[in-house]
Amino acid sequence: VNRFCLVSHLAKSFRGKLSSTFPSLSPPSLLKAIFSVDPNEVRSLIFKKEDVNVQDSEKRTPLHAAAYLGDADIIELLILSGARVNAKDNKWLTPLHRAVASCSEDAVCMLIKHSADVNARDKNWQTPLHVAANNKAIRVAEALVPLLSNVNVSDRGGRTALHHAAFSGHLEMVKLLLSRGANIDAFDKKDRRAIHWAKQNGMLTKWYEMVCHMEVVRLLVSSGINQGNIYGNSALHMASYNGQDVVVNELIEAGASINQVNERGLSALHFSACSRQGALCLELLLGNGANVNIRSKDGKTPLHMAAVHGRFSRSQAVIQNGAEVDCEDKNGNSPLHIAARYGHQLLINTLLTHGANTAKRGVHGMFPLHLAALSGFSDCCRKLLSSDFHIDTPDHFGRTCLHAAAAGGNLECLNLLLNTGADFNRKDRFGRTPLHYACCNSKSQCVFALVGSGAGVNELDERGCSPLHYAAAGTEGKCVEYLLRSDANPGIRDRQGYNPVHYASAYGHTLCLELISRETPLDVLMETSGTDILSDSDNHALISPLHLAAYHGHCGVLEVLAAGLLEVDIRTPEGRTPLSLACSRGHQECVSLLLHHGAHTHTKDYTLKRTALHVAAMNGHSDCLRLLINNTDTHNSVDVQDANGQTPLMLAVLSGHTESVYSLLSRGADVEAKDHWGRTALHRGAVSGHEECVEALLQRGASVCVCDRAGRSPLHLAAACGHTGVLGALLQAANALHTHTLLIDNHGYTPLHWACYNGYDGCVELLLEQEVFKKTQGNHFSPLHCAVSPLHAAAFSDHVECVSLLLSHGAQANTSDTHTRTTPLMMAAHNGQTNAVEVLVSSAKADLTLQDTNKNTALHLACSKGHETSALLILEKISDRNFINCTNTSLQTPLHVAARNGLTVVVQELLGKGASVLAVDENGYTPALSCAPNRDVADCLALILNSMLPASPLVSITTLPASPRVTMATLQSVNHYSNHQSKGVAFESPPPLRTDHTSYCRQDRLLCVSPDDDNEFNDSDSETY
Repeated sequence: VNRFCLVSHLAKSFRGKLSSTFPSLSPPSLLKAIFSVDPNEVRSLIFKKEDVNVQDSEKRTPLHAAAYLGDADIIELLILSGARVNAKDNKWLTPLHRAVASCSEDAVCMLIKHSADVNARDKNWQTPLHVAANNKAIRVAEALVPLLSNVNVSDRGGRTALHHAAFSGHLEMVKLLLSRGANIDAFDKKDRRAIHWAKQNGMLTKWYEMVCHMEVVRLLVSSGINQGNIYGNSALHMASYNGQDVVVNELIEAGASINQVNERGLSALHFSACSRQGALCLELLLGNGANVNIRSKDGKTPLHMAAVHGRFSRSQAVIQNGAEVDCEDKNGNSPLHIAARYGHQLLINTLLTHGANTAKRGVHGMFPLHLAALSGFSDCCRKLLSSDFHIDTPDHFGRTCLHAAAAGGNLECLNLLLNTGADFNRKDRFGRTPLHYACCNSKSQCVFALVGSGAGVNELDERGCSPLHYAAAGTEGKCVEYLLRSDANPGIRDRQGYNPVHYASAYGHTLCLELISRETPLDVLMETSGTDILSDSDNHALISPLHLAAYHGHCGVLEVLAAGLLEVDIRTPEGRTPLSLACSRGHQECVSLLLHHGAHTHTKDYTLKRTALHVAAMNGHSDCLRLLINNTDTHNSVDVQDANGQTPLMLAVLSGHTESVYSLLSRGADVEAKDHWGRTALHRGAVSGHEECVEALLQRGASVCVCDRAGRSPLHLAAACGHTGVLGALLQAANALHTHTLLIDNHGYTPLHWACYNGYDGCVELLLEQEVFKKTQGNHFSPLHCAVSPLHAAAFSDHVECVSLLLSHGAQANTSDTHTRTTPLMMAAHNGQTNAVEVLVSSAKADLTLQDTNKNTALHLACSKGHETSALLILEKISDRNFINCTNTSLQTPLHVAARNGLTVVVQELLGKGASVLAVDENGYTPALSCAPNRDVADCLALILNSMLPASPLVSITTLPASPRVTMATLQSVNHYSNHQSKGVAFESPPPLRTDHTSYCRQDRLLCVSPDDDNEFNDSDSETY
C-alpha cells in the first residue's frame, strides 16, 4: 500500500513537472508506464519510438524515475533502448544516485552492470557512496566499495562517507567503511572528524537508536578523543553544549581531557554552563574535577557564562564547587555585572546571597547598577540599591546611574533613582546632564520626568550643545515640543556655530523643524540675508541648514527652509550652492524644489568655477540634469565652461554617463567645444574608453582629426590607452570622411607609435589594417632613445605581440634612425627586453653586425647593462670569430664589457667562441684588467701580474716567441704604462697569455726538451697568470 501511494504521488509530481515543461502536451506515456511499474507497456512504447531521454523541468529522465522506483527490469529495458545511464539532472544527480537513495540493491547492480559511474558527483560533490552512508544502504555500499579506488573521497564540505555514517549513527556502515580503509582521522573543512559528527546529532528519541549511536561513539573515541575541530572544540565540548550527558559520561570514562580549552579558551564546563540542555553535563563535569575558575581568553569563567544566559541553578552549582563570585573578565566585569546587564534577577539574588560586591567597578568603571539602569531592568535596580552605596558615584567618564537610566529610557528606573535622591543636573566629563542623554536617545518620557524634576533645559555640554540640539537631531518631536514649551532657547549655537535648526535639517526631521519655526520664525533665527546666524554671536556656521538638507536629500525639510528664508542661492566658503549639492547627490525632488523657489542654475563655485550643470553631468544624474536644462533660458547655457574650459558634455563623456551625454546633445551641446588644452569631448571619450559616448559624439559630427595643443587627436589617445573599440569607431569615422593624412603629433609620433609603445597589440593590428599606417615612418622617439619607427617603440617596451604584428606587416627589422643609428634589436638588447630580442634574432633574422654611432653592436649594449639573457640569445646566433672580437670606438670588445659587468656565463660563452683575451682597449687594458673597478686598481693589478713572471726559473721574457699580434699588444701596454704620468714608473713587458698547455710544446720551442721540463713549467707561477 505504501509503495502504491508513493508511486502515485511521484507520478503526479513528475507529471506536474512535465506539464510545466511541455504546457501544450500531456505527460509522456512512457513516464506513465514507468510509474505504473509495467515493463510490457514500457517495451511497447519504446517499440513505438517513444523518446527514452525526455527531460522534465529539472532535467530528470525516465531512467531517473525507474532508478528511484528501484525496478531493475525497466532500468535494463531503458538502457538497452538508448537511455543515457549517466544522465544528470539540474542537481547533477545520476540514476545511480537515485537508486542508492532508494536502497535498491538490484537497481544499483543493474546500473553498475551497464557502466554507471560510481564516482559521479552531484552539486554538493557527493558520490553514491556518500548517499549510501547517509541512508543506511549497507548492501548498496557493499556493492559500491569494491569498485572504488578511494573510500575517503570528500564532498564540498570536506566530509567523507564516514562522516555521514557517524552523523547518522549507522554502526554497520561505520564498521564497513573502517574495514575497507576509511580514514578515521579525516577532517572536513572545519577540521571536524567523524567523532565530532557522532556527537553532533544530539539525544535520539528511541532507545535502540541511542544504543547504536553510543556504539558508534565508542568505536570512534579510540582514535584521537581530544582532537579539536577548526575552532578547537573537542568531542567533549560539543557533547556538553548539546546536553548529551550519556556521551559526556562515555567520553570522560574513555579519558577525555575535562579542562581542555578551544581557541577562545573555553572549556567544556563553559559550554555546559551556558547551554540550555547542559545541566546534567555540568554536574558530570563538576563531579569529575572540572576547574570551576578556569578563564577563557577574554577572562570569563563558567560563572560568567551562566550569568550571561541566566542559568541560576548552574551558578549555584559552580559556586558551591568553589567558584569565585567576584572574579573579573578582561573588561573588569564580574558575574554580577553580567547578570545586571541581561536582567537576570534570580541569578542576581544568588550572587548577592553568596557575597557579591555591588560596588565593584566593571567596564569603563561602571557599577552593576549602571548596567541594570542602562538596560532598563527596574527590579534588578532595586536589588542592587543598598544603603551604603552612593547613588551619584560616577564611572570613569563621570556618568552616574541616572545618566545610564536616562540613556536607557526606562521611566521606572529613572523615577526609582530620582526618588532615591539622584542629582538630575550632575554633568559628566563631557558636560552632559541626564537630560542631554534622554534627548539624544529620544526618550520623551524621561525628558518629561527630568524637566519636571527641575533639570536645566539650556545647559550646554563641552561642544556647546543644549538638550534641544540633541532633541532636534532625534526622531521624537515630543521632546522638541516639550523643551520649547519649557523655555528652551532655539537660538543657542554650539561651538561650530550650528543651532537646532541645523541639526534638524541635517537629520531630516521635518516635524522638529516645524516645531522650532512655530516657536521662533526662521527669519528671526537666521539673518535676513540667509547667510549667517544671529548677529549677536561670534560663532558663524560655515554651512547653512539649506546646504545640509539639500546634500542629504531631505525634501520636506528643504521645503520648510525655502519657504522661511529669502535666499536659496546661499553659498559655502567654496562657493557651493544648495542646488549644486543636491545635484551632486542626485536628489531630483530637492533639485525640483530649489528650482521652483528660484535657484539659479549658472551660479559657479569659487574654486573650479563649476555650475550645477557641471556637477549633475559629472555624476551622471540625468534626471537632475534634465531639470536643469529645462530651466535654462539661453541656448548656450549647456556649453558653460569651468575654470579649465570644460563643458558639462566633456565631464559627462569623461565619466561615461551615456544618458547624460544624450540629454546634453539633444539640447544642442557643442561637440567641438575645446578646453584650455585644446581638447574636445571626443578626446575625453578616447581616453576613458566609453564606446557609447563616443558613438553619440560621432553621430553628432564630432571631428576625429581635431588636435589638442600637443598635436594629439582622439586617435592618438585611443591608441595610447588601448581602447580598441573606440579606436575602431574613430577609424571608421575617419575613413567615412576620406581623411587619409598620417596623423603626427608635435613630437612626430603617430597613433601607431603610441599603441606599440604601450603594447596594445589589438590597436596595433587595427591600425596596420589602415593603408595610411602601413608605412612605418615617423620622427625619432626621444623617450625611447631616438627610436625611429613603431618597431623601435614595441621593442623598447618588450611587447612581443606588437613586434610580431609589425614584422608580419613588412616592418624592417634592421632599420635605424639617423641620429644614433640604433636598430630595434639594439634598443631591445640595451633595455634587457628578452622576449623582443628573441623574436628579432630568431624570427626576423636581424643583422647582428650592425653598429650604432659609437660602433656598439647589440651584443655590446646587452653586456653593458648586464642583461645576461639577452646577450646569450645574441651569442647563440654568432659563429664568426671576427664579429666576436669587434670593437667599439673605445676599442672595447664584448669580452671587455661582459667582464667589467661580471657576466660570468657570457664571458664563458665568449671565450668558447674564440674571444681574444689579449685585446687591448684605448686605455691599454686587456679584458682581465677591465674587471678592475678603476684605473688605479687596474695599474696595481698589472704590477702584481708582471712581478709574478720572474719567479719561474724556466721562463724569461726574452725566450718567449714573438708574434706580430702579441708584440703589438705588448708594445701598447708598455706605452700605456710608461706614459702614465701619475705613477712615474716603467714596467717590464707583460707576458702573453697561452690558450692551452700544448702551445708550449711546439718544435720551435727551445725549452720543450723533455716531459719533466714540461711538468715543471706547468707548475710555475705563470700558470696562475
